Amino acid sequence: MGGFATRILGLALAMLPVPLAAQQAPDHADLANPLTGTDSSFELSYGNTYPAIAVPWGMNFWTPMTNKMGDGWTYRYGDHKIRGIKQTHQPSPWLNDYGAFSLMALTGPLKFREDERESWFSHKAETARPYRYGVYLADYDVTAQVTSTARAAHFRFTFPESEQSWILLDAFDMGSMVRILPKERRIIGYARNNHGGVPGNFHNWFVAEFDRDFEIAETWGDGWKRNPGIAQAEGQHVGAIIGFKTRKGEQVHVRVASSFISPEQAALNLDREIGKDSFEATEAKARDEWNALLGRYKVEDPDIDAKRTFYSALYRTLLFPRRFHEIDAAGRTIHYSPYDGKVHPGPMFTDNGFWDTFRAVFPLFALMHREVDGQIMQGLANTYDESGWLPEWASPGHRDVMIGSNSAVNIADAYLKGIRGFDIAKLYEAIRKNADTDQGRPKSRDGKTISSVGREGVDWYNRLGYVPYDVGINENAARTLEYAYADFTISRLAQALGKPRDAALFAARAQNYRKLFDPESGWMRGRNRDGSFQAPFNPLKWGDAFTEGNSLHYSWSVFQDVQGLIALMGGDKAFAAKLDSVFDSPPKFDDSYYGFTIHEIREMQIVDMGNYAHGNQPIQHMIYLYNYAGQPWKAQARVREVMRKLYSSAPDGYPGDEDNGQTSAWYVFSALGFYPVTPGANQYVIGSPLFRHAELALENGRTFTIEAPGNSAANIYIQSATLNGRPLDRTWLGHDEIMAGGTLRFEMGPRPNMAWGTGPAAAPFSMSGRGKR
Repeated sequence: MGGFATRILGLALAMLPVPLAAQQAPDHADLANPLTGTDSSFELSYGNTYPAIAVPWGMNFWTPMTNKMGDGWTYRYGDHKIRGIKQTHQPSPWLNDYGAFSLMALTGPLKFREDERESWFSHKAETARPYRYGVYLADYDVTAQVTSTARAAHFRFTFPESEQSWILLDAFDMGSMVRILPKERRIIGYARNNHGGVPGNFHNWFVAEFDRDFEIAETWGDGWKRNPGIAQAEGQHVGAIIGFKTRKGEQVHVRVASSFISPEQAALNLDREIGKDSFEATEAKARDEWNALLGRYKVEDPDIDAKRTFYSALYRTLLFPRRFHEIDAAGRTIHYSPYDGKVHPGPMFTDNGFWDTFRAVFPLFALMHREVDGQIMQGLANTYDESGWLPEWASPGHRDVMIGSNSAVNIADAYLKGIRGFDIAKLYEAIRKNADTDQGRPKSRDGKTISSVGREGVDWYNRLGYVPYDVGINENAARTLEYAYADFTISRLAQALGKPRDAALFAARAQNYRKLFDPESGWMRGRNRDGSFQAPFNPLKWGDAFTEGNSLHYSWSVFQDVQGLIALMGGDKAFAAKLDSVFDSPPKFDDSYYGFTIHEIREMQIVDMGNYAHGNQPIQHMIYLYNYAGQPWKAQARVREVMRKLYSSAPDGYPGDEDNGQTSAWYVFSALGFYPVTPGANQYVIGSPLFRHAELALENGRTFTIEAPGNSAANIYIQSATLNGRPLDRTWLGHDEIMAGGTLRFEMGPRPNMAWGTGPAAAPFSMSGRGKR
């Protein structure tokens, strides 16, 4: 017993990611924790993430499976057993996965059914870094490790002495095939599982190459029927079984790659991205890629936990959207289209919901990752060519999820911030088409209706200035507010493209938010087609006229004209008091629209921050609106409270769903000290920097530095600020100011300076001019 315990302890120590001597200055990649947010469930989300072993924007991720095949909650931190390590493309549990397959190692009598082969494991014998995952499979005395490239992965299984050692490839259900090629030491095949958004010819072709001969090579077929001696199986759910004898400590390597184009392209991806590299070499390349990207954000502070949270959030922000394109034998970028099922030249990106990510993820790309942002815009132009529409939620093709037409925001923001290299004329055409087509009418190239693009209720919106409450269109008020903001960004883009008539038209539509403001209640409210407001009205009612929130959350969704909203609400003091009331009111709610308490409501209720629901995206910019009303010290206090209270690098480290990086990007920006409240306005609103020193290495070769030498948990208030040595008495930064490089310096203190950032010119951009106090 003592010897066994000692062996397990030795294994756990061997798997530690960072030697003790090196923990003083770990790599940036070693500060990021892929387990952040994994302690989640359907009822309560602390991120709803899984540990994604990947490279930034990789086509494929890899993750351990603690749950059954096809379940969106593929890895739950509280589970105790692992049944495989799978290739995944899942953007969130609510969208689920596609093209997934898994590998699993075991010893002893063969068990290939997923609920029989699972093994006990412990987080004490598990290591997770962005570039490597390792776990001790206790039932089989096997250590499984995986490291990733963009389109391939390298597995290393360390076996005990055993007469019966196995590696299984489960190709999953909904249509799959495996073929074992013993002479080539390979398994080839495909997986077709998906949850929508794919053409009829969708396949994820894979190849798995072993570094040793097979002693047993067989398959299983539908119904978990074992096929001894049969090297090929095809059906609804099939898999491959490889068996051999192993010596104690023997390592078996499996190099795996896949392609959405063809089996030949899968083999090419394997040869190009891994070839004959060792596990250590593959891991080093992945680690270097993460360190190069994360290292462009250098933060210095005595609070190591805050640094871990920062780099964990940054890692999440840089995972999506994933590259869906590949490189052919001639070195050309090509992609299988998830829209028309054909292979086309050029880039393609997918797995993103713009309702989430227009707020902070894409603004971060436009600031720090401009080349990638330009490639994503090229991908959007390709999507338009191949489907006739811009995507709003792609996974991998059009998915009918969430509301709005926020693709326009991302395109406009990128162009207005100087990103080029894509066909802006084509994308503007696509934006205009999207903005004027009702969601029920769009047709794909093959004549089918696509309900996930266009604007539902747009005819009403263009005629009345709002989507009515009483015409059978759910979430009508939220749609109106989001359309109006998108129209603002379209107006700005039209102006930049020399289209003054369009610019005027969409600027006028950007003021449509005013149509929903109810002066009696002081909140945004659904409105009927005859002009009357919906009745009865409960501002605490989630859903109904709003999307995953209530009127207290959505009333602030006037990104383009906060000063106009301030005037509607009675001026600066009344506006700030209304912001205060969201935090100060008890967390009461009305969930009758859903018929049960959805997890977003529960996450608001339990954190003791009133009705502030940071766990969902619509309200995440709200704190920064204090700056517009001349009370920036309240923004400074609240933003630090949210960072301290709702975020960490632990498995319960998020306040709600971490959707494609948005909740993480909020933290990244906020920790640096500013936030993009209004993409399209080329400004960032100042909050309260978290670190004493931060450096941003910009792609243009310049460095932007944020200094706050007196920063601490107590010193959260800005006393004064300078930009490149000159006094800064406004609460915003221009995009060009950051891109020029330089130093932003804050003097911090424990009490608010109510004179800083409150002058007439201190407030950030609004379409309406600043009114009287």
